Formats: sequence, structure tokens, C-alpha cells
Amino acid sequence: MVERIGKLQPNSKAVWGKMNIAQMLAHCNVSYELVYENKIPKPSGIKKLFLKFVIKPFVVGEKPFRKNGKTAPEFLMVDKKDFEFEKKRLVDFLYKTQELGEGHFHNKESHSFGVLTKTEWNNLFYKHLDHHLQQFGV
Repeated sequence: MVERIGKLQPNSKAVWGKMNIAQMLAHCNVSYELVYENKIPKPSGIKKLFLKFVIKPFVVGEKPFRKNGKTAPEFLMVDKKDFEFEKKRLVDFLYKTQELGEGHFHNKESHSFGVLTKTEWNNLFYKHLDHHLQQFGV
């Protein structure tokens, strides 16, 4: 993944979707912010139930994401983002995740979906990032 991210350039164009390259990187960083930073409040009530029982299977399952799917409001990026800053943050998050290892994540509670297995965490992280790297042709 780090090698693929390294192939991205500030002028990389999307094959589909509305985000530019810097926005996409910032968007991908949200997945890791939810794990490592306390920026976004945890969902509660009906939203929590909806995420856990309706959205979770799509996010942590084996099937790839479809193009131009809906995204949660926390993941929407509409303002200007700094390509190099967001790229470095994403690579740093990947190294931190790798350093912690799968044992750190096994049966760890996610921000939105409740307790996940290490396989579910891996699917969540990999599928999302792979989807967006494909979006930008790497």
C-alpha cells in the first residue's frame, strides 16, 4: 500500500468520483482518525444500530466497495486539502497500524461497528484504501 501511495502525484486524476487527490487522501485518513484520534464523536441511538447492523457487513465483509457509493458525512471532503501533508499522514497511519500488529486489533471495538475481529479490521482498512487507490489508478 505504501508503494502504491508513493506513486500518487499532486496532479493525479480520478478514474471516477468527485474528490481530487488531496481530498481522497484526507478521506482515507478518516478511517485511521477514528481509531487513533478522538476527533469525531461516537454514533449513538438509531445511527449506531444502523451502522452496526446494516452498514457493517458491507464495510468489513469480503466484497469490494462499488464505485461512487455513498459515504458517511464524517468522510466527506469538500474543502481544499494539502496533498503532501495528507499523503504523509496516511503513510504514517499505515506504519503505526502495521507496528501495532493484528493482535492489537483482534476483538477491539471500532468507532462505528462494535467489536471487530482482526480479519474484519483488515478488511475495513484494506478494502477502503484499495478502493481509493484504484480510483486514482495505482
